[in-house]
Amino acid sequence: MNNFFKKYAPFLIFFAAMLWATDAPFRLQLTKDLPSNFIVLGEHFFDILIALPILFLNWSEVRKLNLKGWLSVIFIAVCGSALASVAFTEAFHYVNPSVAILLQKLQPFIAIALAVGMLAERLPKHFWYWTGLAVMGAYVISFPDFVPRLYVGEVFNPNFVGVTLSLVAALFWGASTVLGKYALETVSFKTLASLRFTLAFVFLIGFNAFQGTLGAISTATGHDWLFIFIIALTSGIVSLFVYYKGLTYTKASVATVAELGFPLAAVVVNWLFINSPITSVQIIGMAGLLLAIYLLTRTQGELVPEVIV
Repeated sequence: MNNFFKKYAPFLIFFAAMLWATDAPFRLQLTKDLPSNFIVLGEHFFDILIALPILFLNWSEVRKLNLKGWLSVIFIAVCGSALASVAFTEAFHYVNPSVAILLQKLQPFIAIALAVGMLAERLPKHFWYWTGLAVMGAYVISFPDFVPRLYVGEVFNPNFVGVTLSLVAALFWGASTVLGKYALETVSFKTLASLRFTLAFVFLIGFNAFQGTLGAISTATGHDWLFIFIIALTSGIVSLFVYYKGLTYTKASVATVAELGFPLAAVVVNWLFINSPITSVQIIGMAGLLLAIYLLTRTQGELVPEVIV
């Protein structure tokens, strides 16, 4: 069975990433009535109902984590699970959801660059050429009129704010891929996923209390809770368990490319269910990103993992 997972592990990651794309219609609807902080807190509430029993049963693994392991898990939980989700959800207030999702195509470059230092993986040939092409594509997607205006009148340009939030999410998720690979050397995929949800939930309670958004629990409707539950189930607990199982047998550099199943599937979901098309100029930018990723994947064999430092 392990040989099967080793052989098809990248496909598990790709499938998990596609599951992440299913929440966009629900997430967009929720942002109309609820604060982004509270939406993400609600997701994690349902996730920990499954995560806590698993964490209790695997507590012996948790005790094996060293300081670097705990720092990795804390970053994954606070930044990768909590803050990245909040930033990504909040971006829906400012930009076309398809734009926010397409910008996640920069995540592989972020993760691979971090993997050089943490996982001692060699960069593929011409890496910086492909990075330049990806940045150009992301720029066109972000600013189809080619002018990155910081302000509109006396307020921040909503497009700039949305793009910034999307890139913050991409940075946190990319870093979490690398740190997740590190943590999986000590704990199982089930334990890591459970730790991620539990620590993120604790952080989100404090974050919502600080932001004064806990009161949304009294205004959330039955439909809101149903949508939050769907997000928690599909793009939360189920997808993360599948993802970390695949990551156990996959290099971080390969895993982050497999995660492109998320933006690719999400754009299709958005077109079909929330009538959120992108402009022709942004399609050109998307083509540039896709080409950069394709050129990167052709040289994946050149990435050789060594010892984690």
